Amino acid sequence: MRIAIIGQSNFAADVLELLLDRPNIQIVGVFTIPDRGSREDILATTAIIHNIPVFKFACWRRKGVALPEVLEQYKSVGATLNVLPFCSQFIPMEVIDGALLGSICYHPSILPRHRGASAISWTLIEGDEVAGFSIFWADDGLDTGPLLLTRQTNLEPTDTLDTIYKRFLYPEGVKAMGVAVDMVASGVAPKIIQAEVGATYDPAMFKTENQVINLQATAEKIWNFVRGLDSVPGAIATVLHENGTEEQIRLFGAHLYSAGPVSNGKVLRLRGLTKTAWIHSGGLLIEGTDGAFVNIRRIKRGTKVINASEWFKQAEDQSITDFSEDEMVKRSLVAGIWKAILKEDVDSSTDFFASGAGSMDVVRLVEEVKETFDVPLQNEQVFMAPVFEEFFSLLVRFLRQASACSDDQQLNFQAFTLKANKREIRVPTQLFINGEFVDADSQRTLEIVNPTNEEVLCKVACASATDVDKAVQAAHSAFYGSWRQITPRQRGQLMLNLADLMERNKEELATIESVDSGAVYTLALKTHVGMSIEAWRYFAGWCDKIQGNTIPVNPARPNNILTFTRKEPIGVCGLITPWNYPLMMLSWKMAACIAAGNTCLIKPAQTCPLTALKFAELTVRAGFPPGVINVLPGKGSDAGQAVADHELVRKLGFTGSTPIGKHIMKSCADSNLKKCSLELGGKSPLIIFADCDMDKAVRHGMSSVFFNKGENCIAAGRLFVEDRIHDEFIRRVLKDLRTMTIGDPLDRSTAHGPQNHKAHFDKLLEFCRRGVDEGAKLVYGGCRVPHLKGYFFTPTVFTNVTDDMFIAQEESFGPIMIISKFNGSDVDSLMQRANRTEYGLASGVFTKDIGKALNFADRIEAGTVFVNLYNKTDVAAPFGGFKQSGYGKDLGQEALNEYLKTKCVTVEY
Repeated sequence: MRIAIIGQSNFAADVLELLLDRPNIQIVGVFTIPDRGSREDILATTAIIHNIPVFKFACWRRKGVALPEVLEQYKSVGATLNVLPFCSQFIPMEVIDGALLGSICYHPSILPRHRGASAISWTLIEGDEVAGFSIFWADDGLDTGPLLLTRQTNLEPTDTLDTIYKRFLYPEGVKAMGVAVDMVASGVAPKIIQAEVGATYDPAMFKTENQVINLQATAEKIWNFVRGLDSVPGAIATVLHENGTEEQIRLFGAHLYSAGPVSNGKVLRLRGLTKTAWIHSGGLLIEGTDGAFVNIRRIKRGTKVINASEWFKQAEDQSITDFSEDEMVKRSLVAGIWKAILKEDVDSSTDFFASGAGSMDVVRLVEEVKETFDVPLQNEQVFMAPVFEEFFSLLVRFLRQASACSDDQQLNFQAFTLKANKREIRVPTQLFINGEFVDADSQRTLEIVNPTNEEVLCKVACASATDVDKAVQAAHSAFYGSWRQITPRQRGQLMLNLADLMERNKEELATIESVDSGAVYTLALKTHVGMSIEAWRYFAGWCDKIQGNTIPVNPARPNNILTFTRKEPIGVCGLITPWNYPLMMLSWKMAACIAAGNTCLIKPAQTCPLTALKFAELTVRAGFPPGVINVLPGKGSDAGQAVADHELVRKLGFTGSTPIGKHIMKSCADSNLKKCSLELGGKSPLIIFADCDMDKAVRHGMSSVFFNKGENCIAAGRLFVEDRIHDEFIRRVLKDLRTMTIGDPLDRSTAHGPQNHKAHFDKLLEFCRRGVDEGAKLVYGGCRVPHLKGYFFTPTVFTNVTDDMFIAQEESFGPIMIISKFNGSDVDSLMQRANRTEYGLASGVFTKDIGKALNFADRIEAGTVFVNLYNKTDVAAPFGGFKQSGYGKDLGQEALNEYLKTKCVTVEY
């Protein structure tokens, strides 16, 4: 059978490809539309690839009369059947009847309903329950010929013109055209006369006057009209501005809305709508005449599609007009990319899609621009800026933002300039909410004191419960909005971008951390900042590896059962971190939280929030969407409590004291039973046997207590030293302490800096006084460092400490070594003493006997066990305690589970 294909588009090209596989069919000619500029229709391109004759006609007839030259070329191919998959031209009857077997035509409705050029739109506009297509024998009427076959599917509430076409009318239509041709070839194709009962002839929706929406209708009718024109051409509405002007817009992404009243909505007046329309966080809300609501997600203004929720923000945006000479050079490069894709000249008003570009052209444009300019462009942004001038302005914004990062230009925030360490560092002092630095409610502030000299460094904004609510709402909107659109791999790349920025700014971050918290600069650089960077890089690698399992279960015979689990993010997470490692504690928790796909708000410690605020600045530069990360300095009793109480916060991660942890756990339960993980106090035992490597035991024993000025959650709160080496161990410790350099934490030779703040400093003095009062022997320290201004506390050593003493049971969280003796013959009693505490965070043992070490590891009740070393943590190793040291883990793969929920799906088939 000799077939002529008449039509255009990808649909027709796919039908051609399908028919080429039929051995009993020959495609003798393809008749299609002329090239648009240098852009050829895909049907013609496909035919040429397969060496099929191609004929391109601008029209087939003139004044109702077939053009002789066109008829002659058509007849030259000698077709026995004409196939019209999709054709926008009027084909004369001389051609329709010119093939021996006639002509079969595809129509996207169940005929006789919805005859005409806009059948798919009217199927939706009329609220039909089913959609479908017909293949019919063409005659001289408008879609009136006898039916060959029909196919149908149920319309879903989420269907639009685009979705019903892509999921059913296109793929099933291509297959059905093949079936129809086979039936014709086999001589079994029916000719079923169309009934006139139920026939409709619908207006053409390509006419602008037919695209105007009637807002004096029920919500359902408004919804159906919008989705019937989504995404081409879009339902037209008119905005009435307050200044008396009018603006025509197009509406997309409609759905019936039943979520209740909106909060913080802004009024938008629409012509023909007597009730108020609202712009809110979810879009544009329109009330129908029946009192029900329709929500519109996207609006087209001019040539640009925007999120409806951004209507007023869009109105405030200023277009870029001051392009630099270098940017104009880049403009030529971009124009060249557009021209190569569109195959036509490009000017400022060229519309990418109006010029014929499709989805693959979008991919090509994005990839070429990313490769040329190294910018984080996404496919969706092309749809938001389809006109060349808008697209180039978007690119310039990306380039200028990148330049701001590399050239250290500043974002818009209030700041103080920290002059330290031969640097001048601009540090934000406002709250960071929804991607912006803002003042606190009622302009409340906190004084930030430098622990080295006891002077006020600056004042930072102090968050209230109102501020916390704003941050939670921003995080909630981001979780269900922009953050959800980012793929796990893209999420990982954002985290790597952030880690790279932290690496480039590590000296600044370490300087801030040192001045703000009293950490020795070299330690801040290596551990506080260095391990923070490692955490972000480690968890970035997990983003696209979070997965569930397939589980074999008993089937429900005779059917089968498929059961699988999904690991999903929890939602908005609240993080509350302590003052001993400000940036590192933030990173340990937040990196896992973000990797799992959550959004978050963090309340850093009120005494030292500056690195957290500098970190917030870096998140903007790294490209994190607004609302994903929010930073709120404030008081625990106010902002911290508000985080724990907020009902939209679904997970809380806390590091701090055990009493506060208990209070937070109660608040989590009372508010909304939010999931929580707690890393609390510790009184970690360190056992030193006589058979240890003494040099190593002394070195690590010192570090176990005095590392980071003793402000270390896993610090060895009590050392048990075997009696045979007890005195020698103390002698060596005292020798090393007498040579320890105490002073300015920014001095590279300093080994011990000031305690974090005055209240803690005073607590340490009281701790030592109580130890002396109870009879422990104070052999070193226990007082302020003489002749030094600042919160400098002398490293302290107590011996002869018995189990009943306060200092043997409670955590000092400072540079205080508590030493007790034990006899090596009674290890059982030693283990009982080591476990006789309500804490169980960490522990350690020094011995050359691997049997002793493993026996200790088996019996100790602690989340971390160190053998012949101490303080060795790694981002890949889980970290967390037992008993009243809390539960849950930071770091390692296990930390991800703290920020994920498991969903079980069971399917019968």
